[in-house]
Amino acid sequence: QVQLVESGGGLVQAGGSLRLSCVASGRTFSRYAMGWVRQAPGKEREFVARISWSGGVTNYADSVKGRFTISRDNAKNTMYLQMNSLKPEDTAVYYCAADRAPITTATATQWDYWGQGTQVTVSS
Repeated sequence: QVQLVESGGGLVQAGGSLRLSCVASGRTFSRYAMGWVRQAPGKEREFVARISWSGGVTNYADSVKGRFTISRDNAKNTMYLQMNSLKPEDTAVYYCAADRAPITTATATQWDYWGQGTQVTVSS
């Protein structure tokens, strides 16, 4: 099995930045694609970003494109989400996710493994 642990969430003013991290443990020798999914109160989960195992293919939701950057360091079994120019509508619990396939389709639900989530709150 694979365990994912997110960190780096917090409270920030609109226009500010945060950097989320996700550390994987377990069968991390596998070539997992990874991504970020968020869920705001009263709303369904929303796809944010994904990255292939090699890091060569990335994809972002239109709502975050140009502001967020996803990256990974396979040697450290860690994935990152750099969030700049944050807006109040970015407020949500952010979940780290992984898939056993090296490349995945952008999705809010169809991942094999999930972290516990980290809260991001952006004040106006």
